[in-house]
Amino acid sequence: MLDRFKQFWQGVMLAPFINLFIRLGISPDVVTLVGTLGVSFGALFFFAQGWVWQGVLFITAFVFSDLIDGAMARKTGRKDDFGAFLDSTLDRIADGALFGGLALFFAWHRESHLYLVLCLVILVMGAVTSYARAKADHLGYDAKVGIAERPDRLVGMLVPAFFADLLDLWWLLYVSLWALAAAATVTVVQRIWVVRRQALARAAAQA
Repeated sequence: MLDRFKQFWQGVMLAPFINLFIRLGISPDVVTLVGTLGVSFGALFFFAQGWVWQGVLFITAFVFSDLIDGAMARKTGRKDDFGAFLDSTLDRIADGALFGGLALFFAWHRESHLYLVLCLVILVMGAVTSYARAKADHLGYDAKVGIAERPDRLVGMLVPAFFADLLDLWWLLYVSLWALAAAATVTVVQRIWVVRRQALARAAAQA
């Protein structure tokens, strides 16, 4: 859903940073690594301390690295696909830190087992969503479907979390977590169903 805004951000809003990093000779892989470390530290430190809105601001400064590194690689004409592998791998670490940090917040500060579990459900289903697509690609199927891909999960958690803490409107985050848990689960089911249909069609064609 949010992919439609990707070109705007890379081509307009983040272009000065992309050009600056290229002029400085910074590798896209370094941007990927620094972004992951920043997101992970922000979530595990700030959220665990109960500083949610502050954590969201800190994390947001590093989340955009996910758009910068790919644009840098394309602009410099990089040919190898290690960057894509590294980016996808470190994304799983960042996701784990984000929802793991929020789970710690609910365990230590809001003391809600229910929303702690919801955070873990979103974390697991998000990982399965990514794995399902990767495995489908490996087998020659197309599983790029679903209503809750990674950008949707990030925005759907960070924005409500910011306003929930800043304005003391925690129901915003509660509703968001329920919606994300449901959407992530539906996305996994969608990808399984789509790949099943493609697998059956392939088997029928080969029969």
